[in-house]
Amino acid sequence: MNLSGRALGPLLRDEAFDPAHGLLVVVDDTAIDVGRLRYRDSGSSGGHNGLKSIESTLRTREYPRLRIGVGGAPGGIDLADWVLSPFPRADAAIVTALLPDVVAAMELWIDEGGTAVGNRYNK
Repeated sequence: MNLSGRALGPLLRDEAFDPAHGLLVVVDDTAIDVGRLRYRDSGSSGGHNGLKSIESTLRTREYPRLRIGVGGAPGGIDLADWVLSPFPRADAAIVTALLPDVVAAMELWIDEGGTAVGNRYNK
């Protein structure tokens, strides 16, 4: 995941590719409470290494992203260890229950665009 930008390299060869309209990045986010979604048309990586890689490859922050809240690391646990470990059972159930909303948000983005996604899911 830390090298996610590599997957986008071939898209950059297509002169018609516009990451602001032709790409939706879906990522986990430890800065968002478990089970919440947040949509943004652009922005910083927020320290997320996968988004840093994407920004580096695209050479822009202007691409939409849908962040899935997974909560922060409990005190005393390294963030890298936390994100690479299995979800606690209760958190896994919450995120699993959220997956239909993630799919619905992606479909809404395709059909109606980012504003509609933000209006529905950013709370």
